[in-house]
Amino acid sequence: MNDENKSIHEFDFELICEYFSSIKRQGPGSPEVTIKALSFIDNLTNESQIADIGCGTGGQTMVIANNTSGHITGIDLFPTFIDLFNINSQKLSLQDRVNGIVCSMDNLPFQNEELDLIWSEGAIYNIGFKRGINEWHKFLKVGGFIAVSEASWFTEERPAKIDEFWKNAYPEIDTISNKVTQIQQAGYIPIATFVLPENCWIEHFYAPQVSAQNKFLQKYAGNKIAEELVENQRNEAELYYKYKKYYGYVFYIGKKFISND
Repeated sequence: MNDENKSIHEFDFELICEYFSSIKRQGPGSPEVTIKALSFIDNLTNESQIADIGCGTGGQTMVIANNTSGHITGIDLFPTFIDLFNINSQKLSLQDRVNGIVCSMDNLPFQNEELDLIWSEGAIYNIGFKRGINEWHKFLKVGGFIAVSEASWFTEERPAKIDEFWKNAYPEIDTISNKVTQIQQAGYIPIATFVLPENCWIEHFYAPQVSAQNKFLQKYAGNKIAEELVENQRNEAELYYKYKKYYGYVFYIGKKFISND
């Protein structure tokens, strides 16, 4: 009875969760890139409080944990991801200082100036880059860091097909220089900006999906929503291979330099 009464959106989200749970990363990135971004952050101690917002199953979170000594709270809206996150934490014996909780990124459970580092790889788009860096600012201590990866244009001009695709998928996509300006305007000193290498997309994100897609389509043969989901991911991968010189993910790292009003 409950299954029959589910809205298409609820079922859609369940399918999306199942699909992305089957791969190690839920977005472009790599352990090397996570470690590189961490190298720009210099204030972390055993007492540090870190939040990984939109953590997914924790692929990058566990890398952060293995390269820092503070306490990390993973935040994700989807219980499936958080269940896997906490299982992964336990497998690595990190559960004493790495914990995932189900929560929306627009209603975070932190106190003002509680955090030393806010991390978000490929997830801030869910709330919007500008809104995220502004709303999360209050949770950071003065001198604390924000580190996020975000889809960005590499050029001022680009072919109409990829321009239209991204403006439809994520209207806030913008050039690197405009994103850095937004960071500065939100009350951070821009510390570092670097482009994620192509292997973050190809080896760590799109390639692992190929076998996952085949299994997914076998399991949900004839299910139009499942088929559309896979088709969308395949289309996105094809566009990346064709137009990757025009866009990609960029890591933006900022340091909070003023207190909240």
